[in-house]
Amino acid sequence: MNRLVLATRNAHKIVEMTALLSPLGLPLLSLEDFPPFPEPAEDGATFEENALIKAMATARTLGEWALADDSGLVIDALDGRPGIYSARYAPDNPGRIARVLSELEGVPSEKRTARFVCAMVLAAPDGRTWAETATCEGLIHTEPVGMQGFGYDPVFRIPEMDRTMAELAPEEKNLLSHRGRAAAKMRGIIQKVIDSGRL
Repeated sequence: MNRLVLATRNAHKIVEMTALLSPLGLPLLSLEDFPPFPEPAEDGATFEENALIKAMATARTLGEWALADDSGLVIDALDGRPGIYSARYAPDNPGRIARVLSELEGVPSEKRTARFVCAMVLAAPDGRTWAETATCEGLIHTEPVGMQGFGYDPVFRIPEMDRTMAELAPEEKNLLSHRGRAAAKMRGIIQKVIDSGRL
């Protein structure tokens, strides 16, 4: 096998993952390149379980090597919410951000600690899997700032940079983000698989 399928139809994720995995020199496809198939219910209890569900379903259905990620925002003051429900916390991005800010109303800045979490799973058509998880620590800003990125990026401030994720250029974000860090780990695994001749 000489290509890899990104188990997503999310255009933002496809762009980010393509950039993050480009050092491998491996042809990348996504679910947009295949006829639709019934997507599995993401009913896992953790980010890794949901990534595993997506990766294995894609690999099994398409007979291809597949890479899936499941990621989200974990806010300490909200007991970990929205967590694995980050993408389903409201019908759209503005709504999700508005809900988080509403639930954090009155919480002082030093207690608005949060982290982005990304779990990535590589799945082979024969059922083998590899998993990596990474995080990015930050604080929830009081209002959206910045036009880059997507999701909760406009309200996720990185203290050491004093900027939100949405104020970072894509190259900066890919070095610091949860997805960038998880992809860096996963690149090493994929390269080992390629070198071993098992891909």
